[in-house]
Amino acid sequence: MRSENGLLDAAKRRCDQPPDGQDAVGSAPVRIMRNLGLLCVFAGAFGLTAHGAEISDLGALHGRVVYLDFWASWCAPCRQSFPWMEGMKKQYEAKGLTIIAVNLDQERAEADAFLRRFHPGFEIKFDPQGLWAARFGVQGMPTSILIDRHGVARFTHIGFRPNDGSTYERQLEQLLAEP
Repeated sequence: MRSENGLLDAAKRRCDQPPDGQDAVGSAPVRIMRNLGLLCVFAGAFGLTAHGAEISDLGALHGRVVYLDFWASWCAPCRQSFPWMEGMKKQYEAKGLTIIAVNLDQERAEADAFLRRFHPGFEIKFDPQGLWAARFGVQGMPTSILIDRHGVARFTHIGFRPNDGSTYERQLEQLLAEP
């Protein structure tokens, strides 16, 4: 997505407006805008509850860059991504980065064992029914979505290898440098 052709600027304007439903697929909090081919996360009054655990209102994070990560305890690449995400949080949180990791395990005990091993300092939410995963089109583990300050999902990654970290970090830096 290049701002040179105005596509990104148009998306930011559209994503900053509340959804009108006329060109939307899906429902709040996420919609795919057919005419722009972009995933937008809207600031609205929504909450998704999965087994009593409310997943963050991403609208409250408007103005911050969000690294939204979907993971599971059985996922080997997730064991590599967690230390990397912790490093990114420490390095970029003050510059506007928020990391939210959404667990998709059906058994909470498995997720809790994973978390005891890694002790993440970023926000963890649980989605055992996969409702958020479905809304974001998650197709593999882990899946990360980088959302800019305007609510536009700019980068999506499936999987994680240590070699990927530098590319993902450059993308984070790019989004953090934008207004």
